[in-house]
Amino acid sequence: MTDFTQKHCEPCRGGIPPLTNEEIKERMAHLEDWEIKDDHHLIRSFDFPNFKLALDFINKVGQLAEQENHHPEFCFTWGKVTISIWTHKIDGLHDNDFILAAKINRII
Repeated sequence: MTDFTQKHCEPCRGGIPPLTNEEIKERMAHLEDWEIKDDHHLIRSFDFPNFKLALDFINKVGQLAEQENHHPEFCFTWGKVTISIWTHKIDGLHDNDFILAAKINRII
């Protein structure tokens, strides 16, 4: 079993193909609560009872993203945060995306 929380993101310099659909499905079996959007990125929404807790969550994810040097996209409104993750340099999914998503799951 793959435990993505025990790994760290590695710099992606591009020049490699994104994960295949088969590789994505294999990795999704080890990642809870995230969805695949357009075979291109991971997405998950988080609900909070108020604005402050949602903002606190974004700040924690931001600190994690800096530590891993892999940065997600946030959509943020009152009581709701949606996070999308993909590797821009290869315009698709990479192991780093699954590592970051698994570590985000530990924050909540």
